[in-house]
Amino acid sequence: MVIALGIIYYYDQYLPPGLVPPREAMTGDTFADFLRRLMAGFYLSMICFIVFDIVYTNNILQKTQLENEHLKQAHLHAQLISLQQQISPHFLFNSLSTLKNIAADTDTKKFVVQLAHVYRYLLNYNEHHVTSLSEELSFIHSYLYILHQRFETALDVNIEVPDRYLDCLIPPLSLQLLLENAIKHNVLSPEAPLHIHLSVNSKGELEVANNCRPKKVTTESTGLGLQNIKDRYQLLFNKDIRVNNTPETFTVSLPLISNERNHN
Repeated sequence: MVIALGIIYYYDQYLPPGLVPPREAMTGDTFADFLRRLMAGFYLSMICFIVFDIVYTNNILQKTQLENEHLKQAHLHAQLISLQQQISPHFLFNSLSTLKNIAADTDTKKFVVQLAHVYRYLLNYNEHHVTSLSEELSFIHSYLYILHQRFETALDVNIEVPDRYLDCLIPPLSLQLLLENAIKHNVLSPEAPLHIHLSVNSKGELEVANNCRPKKVTTESTGLGLQNIKDRYQLLFNKDIRVNNTPETFTVSLPLISNERNHN
């Protein structure tokens, strides 16, 4: 009400002559004029109150929504921690060590050792954005050991990488994704094995090539594996990978990044 009366006062005092009656003409205001001013003040007060209430209510709603979002995120984070604690990495490693000790034959012991190596590398994946080619290949040898127990002679992987490239850097799990992609989309059989060849080409790129034996039932491809590698090469090194797909072979070429260059 005070604000409304102030507006009316401003209206009477400062508006240019001609827009309102002269002050002299208003000295003889009647009771009706007083009521008119009172009603105008009341309506202006209501308008001010409504506007203020809308702004205040909107702010409260936004604050409440923000608090609810924070609570939701905190709840999800707590659920994630709970899930992580349910299966402790130390528990799994201890279990693998126990399984290795109680295994009766050498093949089982070796399988458990290679599985532990794979699992350890996967756990470290989130801690490192890049890895040396030697570390990636060491992981791949363990990964291939497990795959060969499943596919036996249906999968043939040949790795020919000169030692001078072993210190080069690549995004971790790049090779694993490419091997998994080749196995996913091709037929494997002892009579017609899937051949995968890892080598370094004349451009200093790591090539992963496989013969094409597409499955008769087309496997739905999300393309996330290759896209993941492409995105990481762009983000980490500002480099592009190359993909060459022919009816006979599927080849992916990965740039090998010099360790010294990456640290400069």
